Amino acid sequence: MTLANRITMGRMGLSLAIFALILSQTFWTEIAALFLLTVASISDGIDGAIARRTKTTTSFGAIADPFADKLLVMAVFLAFASIKELSVPLWAVFLILLRELTISTLRVLAALHGDVMKAEAAGKIKTTIQLITAFTIMVLLVLIVWARKHGLPAPLTEIVSQAKPISWWLTVVTAFFTLISGAIYLYNHRALLYKSWSERGRQP
Repeated sequence: MTLANRITMGRMGLSLAIFALILSQTFWTEIAALFLLTVASISDGIDGAIARRTKTTTSFGAIADPFADKLLVMAVFLAFASIKELSVPLWAVFLILLRELTISTLRVLAALHGDVMKAEAAGKIKTTIQLITAFTIMVLLVLIVWARKHGLPAPLTEIVSQAKPISWWLTVVTAFFTLISGAIYLYNHRALLYKSWSERGRQP
């Protein structure tokens, strides 16, 4: 396995750790989750750069890298939706998951036809928006957990008091852009979908 692919696999493992840490809801576990989220986000750019620089790009990496991104996003938003001090709507998280699963299925279809669906600009922008939202809500959660026992200065107290509407709107806007990027992917690869449906229709 190439170094880039190992980094990608490591990001998948970090996603599960971040999920568990967020749900623990102690100050230091939230700090650890924020740190690991930072590491995972940075690794997203590192693995691709290493693969290109060392000329070790692989079909596995082209599929696993975006899948690792999806796993990270799903783990973080599902954890956020489970925390009562936040107001991350499950329906918006469901739409995000639906888009990610749909595009993952499209990648599998492409692989079955001998093609590799590489990341597109719309997908990269979508991932950036998702990570910005995740970081913002993660920082809010750190402040919320700290405020439970120690309190906060007035400006931060005001921010924490708005945690529910902030997290709600951020997630909804993120879901909107996620769906838009999914629609762009489906449109750009409509020929693949048509080919798959046509072959399925010819099966006895």
